[in-house]
This record gives sequence, C-alpha cells and structure tokens, in this order.
Amino acid sequence: MAFNGTWKIERSENYEKFMEALGVGMMKRKLGAHDNLKLTIQQNGDKFSVKEASNFRNIDIEFTLGVSFDYSLADGTETSGVWNLEGNKLVGTFTRKDNGKVLKATREIVGDELVQTYVYEGVESKRFFKRA
Repeated sequence: MAFNGTWKIERSENYEKFMEALGVGMMKRKLGAHDNLKLTIQQNGDKFSVKEASNFRNIDIEFTLGVSFDYSLADGTETSGVWNLEGNKLVGTFTRKDNGKVLKATREIVGDELVQTYVYEGVESKRFFKRA
C-alpha cells in the first residue's frame, strides 16, 4: 500500500541513454526526457491500477501481481510481462514483442521518493518521483 498515491517526476538519471538503447529516435528521446510524467497508483491486495499522465499520453493500466499482461511503451513498443512484489519492491519483467529482448523495471519507495529503475541491454536508468 506504500505505493498508493500520486507521484510527479522530479528527476531522471541516464534516461536518454536508456531510451537510445530501446531504439527511440533522437527527437522522441529529447521530448521524452521532459515528459512531466505523473503516476497515480492504487493497490488493492494483489491488484494494481496505475494511471500514467504525461505531455504525450494518458493511459490507464490494470494488472494483478504474477499475471502476465500486454503493455505498450510510450514510443509504441509492444511488450508482454508481469509485475511481482519482492519484499517492498515491485519488480517487472517485460519482453518486447518485436525482438524478444527483456526490459526489467523496479519500483520502490526510498525515503519520501518513488524510485523507478529500468534496465535494458545493460543500460540502467532511474527516475525519481515525489508525492504530488
């Protein structure tokens, strides 16, 4: 339940390099680095509802821990994957439908921040959110 609430992006580390590794073009990387992302997360047992709102898209995602679902990245890349709870971390493993490569994601509360970490093809990025 610690994830519940609305979270606004504060800063990112290595996000453009991460997007480049994903194959996102330069213009979309530049825009993506300034997306003003806001996440609204509601947890009810093992079910999650996440609203992603940014300058580029608004999307509602619902998932159940341990159950695979399809997800489209902001650049349109289609993936299929699953979120699990490991201790106090949400850990996601998503496989790209176009090339079969794996994207790992974690969400955890560190102090008063929600830290979202992505790893793809050996490139790691972190995004830091504060409660709105």
